[in-house]
Amino acid sequence: MSDEPPVEGWPGESAQRLEKASALRERGIDPYPNRFVGKESLAALRAEHGDKTFDELESLARDVRIAGRVMTLRPQGKVSFATLSDGEGTLQVYVRQDDLGEEAYRLLDLVDRGDFIGVSGRLMRTRKGELSVQAKELSFLSKALLPPPEKWHGLADVEARYRQRYVDLMANPDVRRAFVARSAMVQEIRRFLDERGYIEVETPMMQPVPGGALARPFKTHHNALGMDLFLRIAPELYLKRLVAGGMEKVYEINRNFRNEGVSSMHNPEFTMLEFYTAYFDCRDVMAITEELIASAAARVWQGKPGAYLDRTTNEERALSITAPFKRVRMQDAVAELGEREGWGLGKGVLEDPEAILRWAEGNPRPARLAPGSPRGDSFAAAVSPKLFAALPPHARMPHLFDTLVQPTIWEPTFIVDYPVEVSPLAKKKDGDPRVADRFELFMAGMEVANGFSELNDPLEQRDRFVEQLKQRERGDLEAHVMDDDYIRALGHGLPPTGGCGVGIDRLAMVLTDSPSIRDVILFPHMRPEGGRR
Repeated sequence: MSDEPPVEGWPGESAQRLEKASALRERGIDPYPNRFVGKESLAALRAEHGDKTFDELESLARDVRIAGRVMTLRPQGKVSFATLSDGEGTLQVYVRQDDLGEEAYRLLDLVDRGDFIGVSGRLMRTRKGELSVQAKELSFLSKALLPPPEKWHGLADVEARYRQRYVDLMANPDVRRAFVARSAMVQEIRRFLDERGYIEVETPMMQPVPGGALARPFKTHHNALGMDLFLRIAPELYLKRLVAGGMEKVYEINRNFRNEGVSSMHNPEFTMLEFYTAYFDCRDVMAITEELIASAAARVWQGKPGAYLDRTTNEERALSITAPFKRVRMQDAVAELGEREGWGLGKGVLEDPEAILRWAEGNPRPARLAPGSPRGDSFAAAVSPKLFAALPPHARMPHLFDTLVQPTIWEPTFIVDYPVEVSPLAKKKDGDPRVADRFELFMAGMEVANGFSELNDPLEQRDRFVEQLKQRERGDLEAHVMDDDYIRALGHGLPPTGGCGVGIDRLAMVLTDSPSIRDVILFPHMRPEGGRR
């Protein structure tokens, strides 16, 4: 076996660690054994015995077997102290030459920070009062050939943390806690839906037709079938096929893929919950969505008030996620903020296509804004007159909302009454055919969920797809494509149905107080190291 570092560019300390691995083998000790039997949780031991006194531990005479990564190692002659971590907790190990014998004790010379070792011994408390395990036997479990971050808190470079999540998890305990919280959130969502009779399903990740959302897909090719396929942008059309087939309550928690930019709120690969319910409409979906999200928040926050980083001020703010959530029409939300901030963007302007174009052309920069305005006078100026004028009329209100209003929404709020043209899979609202029977849920300045009454008229759905194809011909690469099989499924009959998609990553951001989506995705997509392609 070669003693050369396995990867070019590893630090010089790796050579020393390789020498120690060789020294272990020379003594007949495998630096990478297959197993360690009987390991106990360090966190559980600390929780059970952390309050016991010296005398109580002496009387208990509790023998344990623990294992973990060596975080610190402090030799002091014939006595050494080590701190082990198993990810969930830490515990000190007290090692004496008199307990192990000189030969076994000298094995500590071959131990480095970052190594995994196993310890058999007895729980005790040192003279300084630290709960510890007095070692009776040591076992090598894995030799780390790379050194850990300096003092275990040296991995401060954000990009390095995302690239090397394995080191990030070692060095930063809060990172592990965030992902444990995310797991608890997903468990609660599953429990909530399972208890209400929903069936969890899986639908294709590779699809012949990319559908269910307005987004650019990733494309691949299947050699055996001789056909192009697309990584799904959403599972929606397949889940509604199942409802048409008689599965009245279905949900899926899985990955979507969209060939879009990367930002603090966007990753090309992300996790979504989508659930569909026969005989529900948009209002029914809003009711169950707010109950579901409030339940997930209660599970993660354990009944305590929440907080989240406000990116407009870079300060944490209190956040309450309790049902019922506010419901506001999109146009009303734009008009309310415009009037409050003195932007001259009231209902009269918003309802007049010519007046709204003149407003955008003027691109007002108010001299004084109301208290608490999130971005100063540059906020209204974020609307580009040239871009705004180039938008089709139906897209102008959503653009104003996304640009001006969305970043200001803090408490959970349903925004309703989206233009039908930007909602090709949603039913029209009863009494107002200009708008879709649709909502989006916003909190902490970002969209978290999207739902609507599902369009179940096959003829109208085909017409909507045809209109989307015209938009594609005009250069909109995110417009929906035609899906003839989905139209055929609707032709067999889809009952009145309500559906919703919840962004798992964004909800996890809120519930774990994480400022970037990369903080809640274990392995986010990054540019190649050093700019390599």
